[in-house]
Amino acid sequence: MNRSVPVLAVLCLAALTACGGGGEPDNSTGEPRPSATRSEQAAPAERLAGLMVTPAEVKGFSVRPYDNEFALAESPSEMTADQPACAPLALAMNQLPLGEPQADLTRALAPEAQGLSGTQTYVTLTAYASGGAQAVLADVKKAVDACADGFTAKGGNGSTVYDSVTAEDVAPAGEETVGFTATTSYQGVSHTLHTQIVRAGDVVGVYFAVNGLAIANGRASDAKLPPAVVKAQSAKLG
Repeated sequence: MNRSVPVLAVLCLAALTACGGGGEPDNSTGEPRPSATRSEQAAPAERLAGLMVTPAEVKGFSVRPYDNEFALAESPSEMTADQPACAPLALAMNQLPLGEPQADLTRALAPEAQGLSGTQTYVTLTAYASGGAQAVLADVKKAVDACADGFTAKGGNGSTVYDSVTAEDVAPAGEETVGFTATTSYQGVSHTLHTQIVRAGDVVGVYFAVNGLAIANGRASDAKLPPAVVKAQSAKLG
């Protein structure tokens, strides 16, 4: 299996198509995806739809539905890590829900003025039963400490080698938050990815930034999270 960023995923990111992990087909239409049946979990799904940022709340950014056509994995069950402790990070950086969620929803955001030249940000919101969100944050914090020397994430469409993971100071948000950077290489060029995870009650928000065009064109990149997006989304979470 190719130990690099999958080519299909890179091309997807380069086109700034809303790609990444997903699951149920209805998620490609932009609908919140219940992890159980719709009748059982309609309330959590509807709640996430109301909590997701809108274009009016992040002026200057497009907010588009999520499509998993070129995902590394289409569901959490398809995603593995060569170091089990690092699995939460693999899920977070591939737009897949962590833990045992009731529902999840992902959007892809990009500055409207940049055209096809820069960073895309993914926002994934996930709702949990009581205690589930706290467990997710605890697992992520342990993973950041355990995976400093990197790990390999594998899915049905290929694999990605993360060369290193480093804790990153992030602005306070929600009831607790954690940030980290990960480095990966594609065709000998290094790229830095930034992730922040925020918990507010029983909802978790994962923010992930990547410059797919730079990866596809062989240019080094350091895809930082846009402060305006992080601030607006975290404010909606509470």
